[in-house]
Amino acid sequence: MFGPAWLVMMADMDASSTIGAAETGVVLKYSLIWFLLLLVIPLYFIQEASGRIGLVTGKGLGELVRENYSRRTAVLMAFPMALTDVLTYAVEYAGAAVGFAVFGVPPLISVPIVFLAHVFLVVGNKYSQAERALLALSPLLFLSFGLVLWQRGLKPYPFLVVSSSPSFLFLLAANVGAVIMPFMLFFQASATAIKWSTRKEGVGTGEAMKRVRVETFVGAIATEILMVFVEMSTAGLDPSTDFLSPRSLYTALASASPLAPSLFSVGLISAAFLALVVISLGSAWGVVEALGVERERAYMIYMVESVPAALVISLVPTSSLVGSILNLLVLLVFTLIGPGVILGLLISNEKVMGERRSKRLELVAYWASLIFVILFGFLAIL
Repeated sequence: MFGPAWLVMMADMDASSTIGAAETGVVLKYSLIWFLLLLVIPLYFIQEASGRIGLVTGKGLGELVRENYSRRTAVLMAFPMALTDVLTYAVEYAGAAVGFAVFGVPPLISVPIVFLAHVFLVVGNKYSQAERALLALSPLLFLSFGLVLWQRGLKPYPFLVVSSSPSFLFLLAANVGAVIMPFMLFFQASATAIKWSTRKEGVGTGEAMKRVRVETFVGAIATEILMVFVEMSTAGLDPSTDFLSPRSLYTALASASPLAPSLFSVGLISAAFLALVVISLGSAWGVVEALGVERERAYMIYMVESVPAALVISLVPTSSLVGSILNLLVLLVFTLIGPGVILGLLISNEKVMGERRSKRLELVAYWASLIFVILFGFLAIL
């Protein structure tokens, strides 16, 4: 059963999360490390529900909403996610383009390469093939960002700082938006259902659920550690650093080590590409399941969402996107409300989950986690 939970957590560390963590490090240094580690808790409880519902029902979240509520409700849950994912695609292409530009490859070459590699994985291949490729890619995130931190070294900055300033609260909300994104719910439910339906090992549902829970918990810790790596790596850099400007990124990180810009770029490219594939799958599965269309036709959604984003990033300078990325992370909190509420209702529904439905303590943990995430979205706009 290994794969879906780990990949969704690695995709959580996408280009937007990487840039958000880097901006946090530049502005607040080590001040939010405690908060990033705290986010393991809501991340685990929300994603655990997504994996469990896919395992128990053998269906994706979009399909379950359509069957238990209505097609209209399912569409209302899936399409806001799909629309924001178009913006997220643009950020992933931008992140990959910046990473390649540090190595001297211009966006007009790098973006089409990333696009074609992405399409190769998600169109015409089984999920298991894409999963194997992404699992092989995921260690690069730890290797690259970890080495950047090692080369920059630890700094004497305070770890526990709390402030009521607007910039502090906005970055809190942006980091919450980075930790739970709508596509993650749809991806883990559908990918877990696919994995369970094609299993060869004679493992019972109870044992499989334990494995998925452990994988989800370990993945939640791992993705927040990656966020901490990036925040600590960029702490103390020039506050004017633009992480979507290859020249600015190189200049800022080269002060620590000549290899630091290249290592950070490898991590950024890997994070962007892995997330691009996972987001494509989760978003497209959610839409076709909501519409009642066969999952094999999801390639049409890939094209509709991804082609415009790739074209825009190939032709438009990325330097003006950093502020937009932080705002996008906050926006994602609000698009999570619908799918999050419906998921909470489904996991407590005995008709859907049978004896595997969430009990009282599990429901308290789930709803507290969801409310925690949503409240920070509102905090950013107050």
